[in-house]
Amino acid sequence: MTQTLPLLPLTSGVILPGMVFTMALETEEARVAAEAAGSAGGRLVLVPRIEGRYASVGVVAEIVERGELPGGPPAMVVRGLGRGAIGTGVPGTGQALWVQVDPVNEGPATEGLTELAREYRAVLENILLSRGARQIAERLRDVTEPSQVADLAGYSPDLTLAQKVQVLETVNVEERLRLVLGWARDTLADVTLRQQIKSSVEEGMEKTQREFLLRRQLEAIRKELGELEGTADDGTPEHYRSVIAERDLPEAVRTALERELTRLERMSEQSPEQGWARTYIDTVLEIPWGVTSEDRLDVNEAARVLDEDHDGLKDVKERILEHLAVRALQAERGLVPVGGRGAGATLALIGPPGVGKTSLGESVARALGRKFVRVSLGGVHDEAEVRGHRRTYVGAQPGRLARALREAGTMNPVIVLDEVDKVGADYRGDPSSALLEVLDPAQNHTFRDHYLEVELDLSKVLFIATANVTETIPGPLLDRMEVIRIDGYTEEEKLAIARHHLLPRQLERAALRPDEVEVSDDALRAVSADYTREAGVRNLERELGRLLRKVATKLASGSATAPVVVDASDVPTWLGRPRFFFEAADRTSVPGVATGLAVTGVGGDVLFIEATAMDGPEGLTLTGQLGDVMKESAEIALSHVRSHAKELGIDDEAFRGKRFHLHVPAGAVPKDGPSAGVTMVSALVSLLRDRPVRPVVGMTGEVTLQGRVLPIGGVKQKVLAAYRAGLKEVVLPARNGPDLEDVPEEVRSKMTFTLAETIDQVLEVAIARDGDEAATGADLPLAS
Repeated sequence: MTQTLPLLPLTSGVILPGMVFTMALETEEARVAAEAAGSAGGRLVLVPRIEGRYASVGVVAEIVERGELPGGPPAMVVRGLGRGAIGTGVPGTGQALWVQVDPVNEGPATEGLTELAREYRAVLENILLSRGARQIAERLRDVTEPSQVADLAGYSPDLTLAQKVQVLETVNVEERLRLVLGWARDTLADVTLRQQIKSSVEEGMEKTQREFLLRRQLEAIRKELGELEGTADDGTPEHYRSVIAERDLPEAVRTALERELTRLERMSEQSPEQGWARTYIDTVLEIPWGVTSEDRLDVNEAARVLDEDHDGLKDVKERILEHLAVRALQAERGLVPVGGRGAGATLALIGPPGVGKTSLGESVARALGRKFVRVSLGGVHDEAEVRGHRRTYVGAQPGRLARALREAGTMNPVIVLDEVDKVGADYRGDPSSALLEVLDPAQNHTFRDHYLEVELDLSKVLFIATANVTETIPGPLLDRMEVIRIDGYTEEEKLAIARHHLLPRQLERAALRPDEVEVSDDALRAVSADYTREAGVRNLERELGRLLRKVATKLASGSATAPVVVDASDVPTWLGRPRFFFEAADRTSVPGVATGLAVTGVGGDVLFIEATAMDGPEGLTLTGQLGDVMKESAEIALSHVRSHAKELGIDDEAFRGKRFHLHVPAGAVPKDGPSAGVTMVSALVSLLRDRPVRPVVGMTGEVTLQGRVLPIGGVKQKVLAAYRAGLKEVVLPARNGPDLEDVPEEVRSKMTFTLAETIDQVLEVAIARDGDEAATGADLPLAS
């Protein structure tokens, strides 16, 4: 039923139905409304006013009591009776604002209302209990009517004035319960999180205090037992000072440690920096300052150790023995070998995978009687990996070189910097730039690690860097290293390595005794030639391991008895069909195909260049993933052949209306470089003369437009690749003649070499002539 009541605006709070509230009548409009309520049966309507507007819904309230506050203005106690929709203003008695108040429909009572009310009451209880208001939480259980439960939100200190007005204006009970329940859940989550944080902080403080007290008690107990008499506890400044006094440290290191100890003594025991300071002091003291291992100065004994560990590798062994011989003469003549500017040595072993570069470093350390440490640089992108992290960073630690010295325990170990050609660079810095100082004998005696912040003498270290190729190593870094190339092994060297090293190791891994299996030299040659095609011996060892595992399977199953003899004819039985064949005769049996020699990241290799011609617009098509330099070589080759067609015995009509196509298999492998020039000319001349290239000939060299043959690199690797592929003759640029001295004598004695200055000399050897038996590879001379 509609009522006409005086309106009392609320500016600082909201009263909901069921709430009893004492109001001070401080404003004129509040006193006028209270007086007007007397003519309305003691009732008035309380309407919140927020942001200059009245709420659309108010609360009809009755005045329970009137009076005055102690020493203050008049006041009254009101009780909220129910909601009412505020209508239009109407005339009334006195100066108060009278309005029509219409009843509101709070919606039907449903079963879900009871569940919502129960859930909201439970959340409120949890909030109150978490704040220690247990008595208030217990009284909430007496409120059961859903509308009254929802209006309990009016007492919440967690809701803003706007939120309480929203509760007042939400007439539907179910909607109101869902609204206040959502807010209550958020409040409970916030209260729970605050309690967890508070509990964690208090627990951490209690733990710190407890540890402090326990350490004090432990120290007191140990003193009573006499365990601390004359010594200081580990980690105390007194302990560090005694250690520093006993150690033979460089003056700069001693000064840095004393300065850090002074800082440590001034720190509070609760300061986190105290742990960082102790870690720094411990790290500096772990560096083996002044500790060196004594070199084995017997050159003959060192040579024996190197030969025992590795077959071949003559150049590397000679360089190590030279280093040792100098140290031996220094000791013999009373010249103390000291570190310092220019005293270091840095070797770079460059070669394909599997030739033993990394293991050679360990063998060198054994021969010299030094400690060995391997530092892998493959994929390193952060400069701090080399120079260390600055101490301002959390988790900072010294660089890999300082850690290598700590691991070795001496200042003169052999450190192998593995895969130095695969060092990367990004926004964190360029590790190869940091290595410039490390590997420079003129600078590395004053290397400064960012973490240690003291000079570290690396001049006594023998650095051995390993890499597959030099192209990816920055020029300044390569210039600081003494490059020794390991171009691969001959078949006889592979046989010796397999017999002396690989076979015994694989026998042990297969749990076989030497008397249980016999592998002949011919069988080892067959495995190397027919099942591997590599410069090193890594795949050879894998194949030998596979063969011996199959033998072990036969012995374990009882289908074979020891000793099992493996000869060349038995290898296919154990390893299956051969994987590699000498295919030059098949590939070059038709005109337009020539055999070239190349150097790849895995050593030397043989490649075939195919040429063909077809009707169409004149020009040249190139395929096979060729680089820019190789494409230019193909253009030069075609231009030379066209411009010298008459001298080459080619009819000019052969070029008219023809488009030439050069292809270099395998198409999925990128290729580049100028050394295929003579091979491209040979393929084109073979095609245009309709004469095949001799299948036993391999060639390499850069060609010019005038037909000159220019020198190239990688002669030893290319010759070894030709030898492994079964070629009998190799055509090289004349200026590469001295490079043949690097080729092993056993290979030179079995091959014929032609040193060409012009392309005519190449074609004379490469292009087959009528009646030439060499075209089939028969009856060739074996030595030039």
